Amino acid sequence: MQHTIAIKENHVFRRLYRQGKNAVSPLLAVYCKKNRLGCTRLGITVSTKVGKAVTRNLVRRRIKEAYRIHEGEFLSSYDVVIVSRVRCAKADFWEIEASLLQLMQQLKLLENKDT
Repeated sequence: MQHTIAIKENHVFRRLYRQGKNAVSPLLAVYCKKNRLGCTRLGITVSTKVGKAVTRNLVRRRIKEAYRIHEGEFLSSYDVVIVSRVRCAKADFWEIEASLLQLMQQLKLLENKDT
C-alpha cells in the first residue's frame, strides 16, 4: 500500500467510531473521517468473535488486499477504519472486495472516473 499509513493508536480508532461517518454491510463496517495530513490512514479491526487467530489473520489479509487493489480509486486525506463482522469468516475474497467497494461508494470515497 503505497499511499496509505497504518492507524495504530487506540485514540484514533475511538475518535473515528465516535465522530466519523459510517456504512455497514453484513460482512464489513467502514468508518471514515477527513484528516489534514495529506495522506490516507487505514485501520483494520477483526474481533475474536470472528474466529481463532488463523481465521482472523486470513480475514485481515483479505481485507487489506481488497483495499490495496483499489487504493488508487479511493479519495485521499481520510482516516478509514474497516471492521470485520462475524460473517466475514465464511466469505471469500470476492465477496469481501464487493462489500468494501459498495461501502466506500456509500461513503462517497470513490473518485469519479470520467471516461
